[in-house]
Amino acid sequence: MFEMVEVVGAEGIVDELAVREKYRRLTLRLIENRRTITTMESCTSGQVASLITDTEGSSAVLKGAFVTYSNEAKVAQGVPAETIAEHGVYSVETALAMAEACRCAYEADVGVGITGSFGNVDPENADSVPGEVYFAVADAHGTRGFHCAVPTQPSRLAYKLYMADVIADALG
Repeated sequence: MFEMVEVVGAEGIVDELAVREKYRRLTLRLIENRRTITTMESCTSGQVASLITDTEGSSAVLKGAFVTYSNEAKVAQGVPAETIAEHGVYSVETALAMAEACRCAYEADVGVGITGSFGNVDPENADSVPGEVYFAVADAHGTRGFHCAVPTQPSRLAYKLYMADVIADALG
């Protein structure tokens, strides 16, 4: 069984430069410790992977990444269709499966899976609740699941940066 951790981000809009600095430090730490990372991102559309690659030398640590915006893409990359059917695509169970699938696919030290809805309801998935995001981090110690209620943001980029900030804190 797993435990889902409730996480809280900033009260409003995050500072993009501060988020970028967190990822610079995170990436340098990964390089220094010779640890690799991969992501399977849905609502963040590759924002976490992009922030990692903004640091020189990141090719030593980012093994690859998946942007799996559709349910079919998640399944094609290793998320069991049964997980989505039983728990919904917007669930901690799906985030856990995403983190584990990408970690396995790239044989990375760390896998991060992110799924959720930002400002609008997804008409293709009944479990869509705007502002509800689930993510997971898989590593040699196991897989941890998280939930974050995202406050309304002024743009899609602001939503992505908000979640990237929360995820950076979880990756510590």
